[in-house]
Amino acid sequence: MSDKTKSWEEINAKLAAGEAVVVTAEEAALMSEECTPKELAKKVDVVTTGTFGAMCSSGMFINFGHPEPPIRMEKLSLDGVPAYGGIAAVDAYIGATEVHPDMSNFGGAHIIENLVSGKEVFLKASGKGTDCYPRKGFEAKISKETINEMILANPRNAYQNYPAACNSSNKTLYTYMGTLLPGCLNVNYSTSGCLSPLLNDPEMRTIGVGSPVFLAGALASVAWNGTQFNTKKPKNKHGIPLSNAATLMLVGNAKEMSREWLRAAYFEHYGVSLYLGVGLAIPVLDEDMAYRVSIKNEDIETTVCDYSQEGHPGLLTSNYAILRSGEIELRNRRARTAPLSSLKKARELAVELKRLVLSNSFPLSPPTMAFSSNTDIKALLSMDQKGRPS
Repeated sequence: MSDKTKSWEEINAKLAAGEAVVVTAEEAALMSEECTPKELAKKVDVVTTGTFGAMCSSGMFINFGHPEPPIRMEKLSLDGVPAYGGIAAVDAYIGATEVHPDMSNFGGAHIIENLVSGKEVFLKASGKGTDCYPRKGFEAKISKETINEMILANPRNAYQNYPAACNSSNKTLYTYMGTLLPGCLNVNYSTSGCLSPLLNDPEMRTIGVGSPVFLAGALASVAWNGTQFNTKKPKNKHGIPLSNAATLMLVGNAKEMSREWLRAAYFEHYGVSLYLGVGLAIPVLDEDMAYRVSIKNEDIETTVCDYSQEGHPGLLTSNYAILRSGEIELRNRRARTAPLSSLKKARELAVELKRLVLSNSFPLSPPTMAFSSNTDIKALLSMDQKGRPS
């Protein structure tokens, strides 16, 4: 591939002057049918991406403010859903997958959605009482208008790729990949294909700590690499990981977010999750970046894994053009395919991000620190009776 043809500064200058060309990742993929990467790099300055799917590893920091007399909140709940108070006197964190003790289909994601929507939520808190925080109990209805901060702080979002799921056993499985029918009758997948943010920059050349990100309708930031960040996954000939690889830790002001891009969900017999809209704007710096952002669904492969077997072994490799067709050949029979993420919302998000970039409402800036290119993840080992890993 050729040397760099454009800098971040040059692209930002074109945006400020109203001369930049911004397209969605789907539009870039279509353009690549008639343009070489070199030609595309000359024509296009920015490509916008988007995904809208379940991101369980999400949650919200909340600062309630001090009542009078003050309290150190040690145990607390929001509409009956437990929140973690071991941070400071009136700070708490509620995880998206935390579940109400008496309602398995209601949890932290619903609390987050309700607060973002402007609804009131019932806070119940208690503490042992101290000289500086004498109060031992407190109850109130709260909303985003009455509390100090609502900060969405998500340890692991926007997987670079994710395996598709099937079930070869003779019973139905209820999983975070949805309901999997016996005998490999269906295959569920989650990634938004050529629109997926991290698939448009698989080497993370333009994405790192400090990168601006569209998160649930607000301008947010990449705080760090996400948990389970893994750069050692096998890749196809296009440099695309064949299963779950890189992830992002995202932080943003939830008071600025919208229910349009943030929804609670319940997976039958599994639990609660949070659907989020996430998007990145990727500068087309050179021919190599043009090639990356114009990748097509048929070039993006993933592994179809058997969730009925220990370790979820891969049965075959497929691509998103096939998965989106509605059926796939698996074990000499046709299996139905279905997305868990919303392609419609992903497309809408990429278009909205395109509008924001063109109106100079979404900044285009390089990361302050690059991610490690040599990261792996470890399995959790159980201990034997003598305390040794088994």
